[in-house]
Amino acid sequence: CAVGGAGGAAVAVPLVSTFQPSERAKAAGAAVEVDISALKPGEKLTVEWRGKPVWIIKRTPEQLATLSQVEGQLADPNSQRKPDELTPAYARNVNRSIKPEVMVAVGICSHLGCSPVDKFQLGAQPSVPDDWQGGFLCPCHGSTFDMAGRVYKNKPAPDNLEVPPHMYLSETRLLIGEDKKA
Repeated sequence: CAVGGAGGAAVAVPLVSTFQPSERAKAAGAAVEVDISALKPGEKLTVEWRGKPVWIIKRTPEQLATLSQVEGQLADPNSQRKPDELTPAYARNVNRSIKPEVMVAVGICSHLGCSPVDKFQLGAQPSVPDDWQGGFLCPCHGSTFDMAGRVYKNKPAPDNLEVPPHMYLSETRLLIGEDKKA
């Protein structure tokens, strides 16, 4: 009986341990800590979280000023569609951020999963309106987003860009994937 019990335990322990997620699976869903101390106004940093590109943009005062100017042209200016899925409560504001100057968003278009490109320059340029106030363009089907990741009306993308859960560990350290202290 003792030998049979030991043999059963020898088989059960490795079997049960296979039910635990692998280190790779744990890392894929783990929070990502980012140092944003070197990020200058007007610059964008891209990090990976859960296999998705996450943009961290330090917006300039001029870029922030455009946010209220374009509200009438946006499909969901107050991030009310799918709020729990796409925008945490602490980012349901005109800036869609905790700190007005720092935008954190998943860089995947809500239409077909393409990655929009930066169109930070104001004014007329290919594929955007002549009165463009800066933002992002999804070149695949023409969806446009403002500098807060809010989608413009009458575009293929149905929703704003996702704001992932995040929080500040310090003035220059950001944790993407957790928002317990937000």
